[in-house]
Amino acid sequence: MAKAEASVEELVGMIQRGELRLPEMQRQYVWRSTRVRDLLDSLYRGYPSGAILLWETDEAVPLQEFAISQEKNPFKSTRLLLDGQQRLTSLSAVIRGKEVMVRGRKKPIELLFNLEHPDHLAVVTEVHEDGGDEDLIDDEADSTEDELQRRFEKMTFVVSTQKLAQLPHWVKVSEVFKTEEDAPFLSRAGIEKINDPRYTKYSQRLARLRSVRKYVYRMDVLERSLSYDEVTEIFVRVNSLGAKLRSSDLALAQITAKWRNSLTTFQGFQQECGKVGFDLDLGLYLKNMVAFATGQSRFLTVGNLSIDALKSAWEESRLGMQFAINFTKNNVGMDSPALLSSPFLLIALAYFGHERDYAISQEESDRLRFWVLLANAKGRFSRGSSETILDQDLATIRNGGDAESLVDSLRRQVGRLDVTADELEGRNQRSALFKTMFLAFRAAEAKDWNSNLVIALDHSGAQHRLQFHHIFPKAILKGVYAPREADDIANLAFVGGKTNRRISDKPPAVYFPPLIKKAGESAFHAQCIPLDPELLQVPNYKEFLAKRRGLIAARLNDFLGTKEIATPAG
Repeated sequence: MAKAEASVEELVGMIQRGELRLPEMQRQYVWRSTRVRDLLDSLYRGYPSGAILLWETDEAVPLQEFAISQEKNPFKSTRLLLDGQQRLTSLSAVIRGKEVMVRGRKKPIELLFNLEHPDHLAVVTEVHEDGGDEDLIDDEADSTEDELQRRFEKMTFVVSTQKLAQLPHWVKVSEVFKTEEDAPFLSRAGIEKINDPRYTKYSQRLARLRSVRKYVYRMDVLERSLSYDEVTEIFVRVNSLGAKLRSSDLALAQITAKWRNSLTTFQGFQQECGKVGFDLDLGLYLKNMVAFATGQSRFLTVGNLSIDALKSAWEESRLGMQFAINFTKNNVGMDSPALLSSPFLLIALAYFGHERDYAISQEESDRLRFWVLLANAKGRFSRGSSETILDQDLATIRNGGDAESLVDSLRRQVGRLDVTADELEGRNQRSALFKTMFLAFRAAEAKDWNSNLVIALDHSGAQHRLQFHHIFPKAILKGVYAPREADDIANLAFVGGKTNRRISDKPPAVYFPPLIKKAGESAFHAQCIPLDPELLQVPNYKEFLAKRRGLIAARLNDFLGTKEIATPAG
């Protein structure tokens, strides 16, 4: 294996000219803008950023398109990028100022650079796994503008916002890369003379940003004599040892090596599901296919499956997933994957429909709906090993178990099926119960307190887009109660963006009366909010939480159909 080096600028040029291509085995581009922000920050500071793995070959290898535009490759031989796609696609988008294609949609990566950033690192990076459970609603908008502004000012790079982009010391990163001239940025920052003390500092920082293009990556280049199968094996081993990719990404490499040009088939179905509102990770469809092929969900044996077995399982699993999505949307009422505590529920549903040959009685359908809602609320696949639990459900279904058998398995796992007030204590917006709380409130026709729009995930327009609101704003609880107490699920309600901004950090004793006068008490009862004036005082915050937990638990049990088996919490 040869060693080589190339600068970011050279690698970006290779991608643009079509000299560097993606083999079918690679995962799709999945990075969020925040990951790109952190990569750029690392390169700006000269931090290590890993190596690049290439393979130069004359073999006719199945390819896929980069997420960013490329020219046609004029050369006979092809350089294939095996490791480094996420980084180089991101850098290409930022440096060239081009959009990236993510799940069939073009999106820009717009970053801002803070000319007044602190000299030393002031913000610790928060690590989030890609492909994890999808958040129901982004909570950043619930932070006060002052809180966000103070945080941003400590950062060197941020994902662009309209307000920050208007400030003179924040500049668009892609615009900096388009020119070697500092004058436009300095002038905008109000620097007219060279003796301005900011002149040298800002100029040096702009030069340092542009120098990211000169950052040198080490490249490992695989021998031309290797076969595609051998390169696939290397790809899997390298990424397995380094734990850089998820098991689904490694399985994709093995599947596409055996079933050439299958990636477009998988992506086509992914896009079909996205059009009906279920834009899911490609790995879920692969796991579903493996479940249909082997009766279990792990990818360990995918390399042993024949191409015929893969093709047959794909067709069957595709039909199963269509059933699962339709049942989830229309029978259960969960019309977005954001409402799922785990997408593994869809695999169990798909397998259930398949094993019944999609002939399901009304009674069985009702019990299956009951199981889906309860498994979702209780976080069935978030307790212990999710794949082990999914395999248990697949085995139950495969051995002839009905929906009631699935309910029994859930009962053995969680102990009791009803929701208690105690169970809600300490939960926050990432809890499975938060998603169920939204479903229950929506079923009760909860509405925004100003617009009177029924709460929904698909409202258009920033002022109507759903946000969760801290009934007691965090700003008035700060220093009195712990942050985790402020984020308690019993302190959260659903409102539109404009209503949330109007309330800002006012205490409920102040903002409740005019809203009650406008919307009526029923608007608050729909979200189980007690209106006792004493409970709306900050010193009585914990009493407010306890009261509302009891109301929420009762509402959830009524919605889930567990009211008849619920018993009062201790």
